[in-house]
Amino acid sequence: MPTLRWTTVDTPAPDAEAFVMASRLEVRRLSDVPRFFLRSLAVWKQVTGAPGAYSASLMAQPLKRTFWTLSAWEDKDALYRYARTEPHRSIMTGLRSSMEASVFTFWQVPASGLPIDWTEARHRLAEQEQQQQQAGS
Repeated sequence: MPTLRWTTVDTPAPDAEAFVMASRLEVRRLSDVPRFFLRSLAVWKQVTGAPGAYSASLMAQPLKRTFWTLSAWEDKDALYRYARTEPHRSIMTGLRSSMEASVFTFWQVPASGLPIDWTEARHRLAEQEQQQQQAGS
């Protein structure tokens, strides 16, 4: 499974807290995978220069039509500013019709807890998805 390794963008102060976001994004069809993957590389490039970004990683399972993101931020506002900034904003809007399912989860950790392990992130995403399913029942 192709992974863009955990990349440090900015090193937080040792006593800082990091706002972490993990996502699982699934596209509808295999034919949507190349377009999604190419767009995700542009978004990845944006993260590496985003104000307030500490670090990020991306994992792709193209044959399962699934992409995973994991990032750490100075705070929630920094993450949301990034999400509203181009090219992320237009790319995500443009990909909506290609999306099957998405799950997002957020939590805080001491900066000393970075990098976040993919096992922990995927566990938290599974819990979030289960909570969403129970709330929808």
